[in-house]
Parts: sequence; structure tokens; C-alpha cells
Amino acid sequence: MHKVAIIGSTGMLGQPVTKAFIEQGFEVSLLVRNSRKASNIFGSAVRLVEGDIKNADSIKELLQEGQDALYLNLSVTPKSRKKDFQPEREGLQTILAVAKQSSVSHIGYLSSLVHFYQGHNGFNWWVFEIKEKAVQSIKESGLSYSIFYPSTFMESFDKGAYRQGNRINLAGNSLFPMYLIAGKDYARQVVKAFTINNGSQDYIVQGLEGFTADEAARIVADNYSKAKIYILKLPMKVLRFLGKFSNTLNYGANIIEALNQYPEKFEAQRTWDLLGKPEITLAEYARNS
Repeated sequence: MHKVAIIGSTGMLGQPVTKAFIEQGFEVSLLVRNSRKASNIFGSAVRLVEGDIKNADSIKELLQEGQDALYLNLSVTPKSRKKDFQPEREGLQTILAVAKQSSVSHIGYLSSLVHFYQGHNGFNWWVFEIKEKAVQSIKESGLSYSIFYPSTFMESFDKGAYRQGNRINLAGNSLFPMYLIAGKDYARQVVKAFTINNGSQDYIVQGLEGFTADEAARIVADNYSKAKIYILKLPMKVLRFLGKFSNTLNYGANIIEALNQYPEKFEAQRTWDLLGKPEITLAEYARNS
């Protein structure tokens, strides 16, 4: 595979993957809403198609010029509702329909490890149901696939869901260690999977060390040099109550409950053997952020 098209390239997790493909010499095409923003991030090394996954014609244009593979970084927006257009549901169906009529022979998809908590302890969340069905749709598409199931990303603690301003926000009790992975390490594994092209594969993606959310927050706070980081912890019932009045906070309550309760164990040895061992520790990541 030499030509790869990417949907979801400019966000927190899309950027390191896209940059890794570029660095390894792939011809990269991106579907973006804002071509100026994408050009500022990636320069002239990529082919840009401005459009949206709601529009099949945008996807058709992206997959022209003999694309070999497609990488998807899709997600549910925290403020959205179940009945809203969802990239991993309606968007994915459009993408797969177009991809099957194109030159694309392989598809990569960023899923999540914690979505396997669905059905445990009576937990049932429509967001995880969407993720389950997305995996099923890809596997039934007839295209070969690489599906990645990452643990929590280190970026969540300094750029993502846990971080607000100079605070890391926690809630409830984190019961099990999460094997946090840096976006750059994940990106290297994704590109290696596309390089070796060993057919349809599922990859558990985990980092070098396992920490509870409380332990991880303290490591980031102790090693982050750009600002003084404070840790705020709410009782879970308070976050649940606030979630009654806000889609975003309701999303946060559900994802934190799942992360706190999911009995994650180390399962990534096979991925390391095939795609390479991660290199970045959480303390190193925080110092260099």
C-alpha cells in the first residue's frame, strides 16, 4: 500500500497518525472541512479534499486517484444526542458504500478498548453500541481491515477529556490500571500495520505502564512544566446529577464510569510483536508536552 486516504486527520489523535504516514513516504489524501487549517498543519505534502462525510460525493473525490487504503478516525461528539447524525453510524455507512466501489482494498479504524465495558455491571450506553456496530459493519464490508482498540491516550490528560484549563478533572474511583499510550507511539503502530499489510487484524493498543486515573493525573501534574496543574475530583453522583442538564457532562459521566470500572489487563504483547513496542512513558510525555 502506497496511497492512503484519511478521514479525521486534524484532531488530537488524527494529527500524529497523519504525520507518521507522511514521514514514512506514503502519498496521503485528506478529507477536511477546512483546507487552510489542514494546510497549516501538514504543509504541501498532502492532497486535500474539502468536504464532509455527510456528502457521498466528497468521499468519492477523496478516494479517486487510485487510493490503496483508508484510515478512519471518527468519534461521537460529547454534546451530540443519539438521534443526531453520527460519524461512526450514518457517516461510516456512507464511507463503506463508497469505499467498496473504489480502488481501496484495506481500511483502518480507530475503535477503543474501553467500549468492551458495554454490558458489564448493567452498563448500557448508546455511544458504545454505535462503536460495536461500527466494528461489525467494517468486518462485514468485504474489505480487509486493521481495527485498533487503544487504551486511554496520554493526550487525554493534557489536551483531552480530563483537562480543563490548568485542572485535571477526575470523578469517582478508578479501580483498574489503564495502560496509557502516547499518540506518537500509536501512530507508529498504525503505519506499521499498513506497511506490513497482513490482512484483516484486530490490534489491542496499550502503552508501557498501567496507572489508575488518579495515579496518571498525579504523574502528569508532577512532570508538566508549562503550567501548574491542579487535580480536582468530584464524587461520581455529582457528575451524574450534572449530566441530567448537559449532554456533554452526561457523556463525561458515562465515559468516566466505564474507564473507572473496566477491568483492563495487559493484552498488547501480540501488537508489540507485530507493530513495535511503544517507547514513551507517561512522565516523559508530560515533560515534553
